[in-house]
Amino acid sequence: MIRSVPIVGKILAILLGIFITLYMLVPLLVVAGASISESRFLTFPPQGFTLEWYVDALTSDTYLEPFRLSLLVGVVVAILAATIGTAAALALTRFPIPGAGAIQAFLMSPLTLPTIILAIGALSLTSMTIGAPNVGVLIVVHVVIAIPYVMRTVTGVMARADHFTEEASRTLGANAWNRYRLVVLPIARPGIAAGAFFAFNISFDDAVIALFLRSPQLETLPIAIYGQLEFSTSPTVAAVSTLMVLITVALMIVLERIIGLGRLFV
Repeated sequence: MIRSVPIVGKILAILLGIFITLYMLVPLLVVAGASISESRFLTFPPQGFTLEWYVDALTSDTYLEPFRLSLLVGVVVAILAATIGTAAALALTRFPIPGAGAIQAFLMSPLTLPTIILAIGALSLTSMTIGAPNVGVLIVVHVVIAIPYVMRTVTGVMARADHFTEEASRTLGANAWNRYRLVVLPIARPGIAAGAFFAFNISFDDAVIALFLRSPQLETLPIAIYGQLEFSTSPTVAAVSTLMVLITVALMIVLERIIGLGRLFV
């Protein structure tokens, strides 16, 4: 017989949840507050109210060009990682492949390595082979670290899927391509969308790898923010950071509207 949770345990769990939520959200609120302050320095609580720093962020080439590069890299990484990760996850979950465990461990291995080690390795390999880093190298490295996230989400969805649905389509005469297009992919769609979302965020927010692979013509938005913080404390940096958070929130809302994030966890 399972005993009910004591009231003290419930209270402690609620308090712990509130503490963790505040611990995660308060720094974001501080940054957002500093972005609307009339002061020309990063201050909190905000002194007055102004949207001047958001106008500066949205009109300055200091941030617009890095934003375009980060957006381009993030979208390409999301597409490539979703394609490769989905193919790998479906193959490993649907077919008895020899050495499947070793293959999966290899593809998931970027999660076990510190990002800075991957960045140093990518820089060393690039320097020895093609010379200076470029956008292609940055995309490849981001895809490598994003594939495991796609694999995990797609594998999780497929592990809970009803495999008899595909068997039924085979019985009804559907060929391999139609089964894959009309049955397997729609089932895996929530995992693919979530994995692509994670891949985009990982690429868009990355600073460590981009820092090692940077060049005068290759500067992403996180690196632009980092560079500005080295020489000034303008609230424009806080405005840009707040906009990055809002972009992530907006993507989550769109993803929830389209597929429902809750379907990934039930």
